[in-house]
Amino acid sequence: MNPPAVETLVTGLAFPEGARWHDGALWFSDTHACAVLRLDPASGETATVAEVPGRPSGLGFLPDGRLLISSTHDRRLLRREPDGTLVEHADLSAIAAWHVNDMVVDGRGRAYVGNYGDASAPPDPPRPATLALVQPDGTASAAAEGMLFANGLVLSGDGATLVVAETRASPGRLTAFDVDPADGSLSGRRTLAEFDAAVFPDGLAIDAQDGVWVASPFSAEVIRVDRGGAITDRLAVADPYAVALGGADGRDLFVCTSGSWLPEQAARERSGAIRRLRVTVPAA
Repeated sequence: MNPPAVETLVTGLAFPEGARWHDGALWFSDTHACAVLRLDPASGETATVAEVPGRPSGLGFLPDGRLLISSTHDRRLLRREPDGTLVEHADLSAIAAWHVNDMVVDGRGRAYVGNYGDASAPPDPPRPATLALVQPDGTASAAAEGMLFANGLVLSGDGATLVVAETRASPGRLTAFDVDPADGSLSGRRTLAEFDAAVFPDGLAIDAQDGVWVASPFSAEVIRVDRGGAITDRLAVADPYAVALGGADGRDLFVCTSGSWLPEQAARERSGAIRRLRVTVPAA
C-alpha cells in the first residue's frame, strides 16, 4: 500500500502547536508568533482568534465552547470569553516549575496541563515536573509528579484513561493513568509504549479505536500506537510537532510542522506549516 499523500494547507507560520479540531475548524497556537488561529480547511483561510504575549501552546474547550489557552511564559491558563476577551482561568505558577505546555480538557471542563520542568535541553537531563489538574472553576492542583517533560496529552473515548507523552524520558514514552470520574484525580501510572532512541514523542491525537497518533519531530514521522501499546503505523512527515484528527469524516490527520523549535529562529524563518494526510480510523 502506498503511503498517504501529505497536503500543505498553510505556510509562513513560526511554530504551530496545540492543534485541536472543534466546531468544523482546526484551532492551533502559533507559539512563537504569540497568536492563536482558526483554520477553515474548506477555504484554506485562517483567522487570528487571540493574541497571547506570554506565548500560547496547549488549547482546549470547555463544555460551553469557550476556549482555554495555556500561556507558556507566565504559567497561566487563559479563557476566551464569547466577546473575544481573554481572562485568567487559572494561575499555575505554584505548580509548574517552568513554562507550561500542552493540555487536554475533558468533557466536564477539567484540564490537564504539562510543563517543561526547567530550561534545559538535551543532552542535559530534564528536571522532573508536576502535571497540573485544573477544575472547571479554575482551582488548580498537582495531578502527577516526576513527569519528564510532559508534552502531548489525550483522553480515551470513555474518558477513563489519560495518555501523556514524556518527551524527554529515556527512552521516550507514552505514560497512561486511570482517571477518577468524580474528581479527575489520577492513579495506576504505567508505561503504554516506549520508543527507540530517535523518537522524542511530542503532540498526540486519539482516534475512535483509542489509537494514539504521536508526532515525532526528530525521526520525521507520525506514529500510531494502538490501545495495547503496539505500533501499527509509521508515516513519514518532516518536522512534526503536533497532530489533530478531524475533518468532515474525522479521517484528516492535521500535522503542525516547523523547521526549528528554537524561538528566535522559528520566528525569523517562519518555516512552520499545517499539513494534512488521510488515515483509516476516524477521530474519537
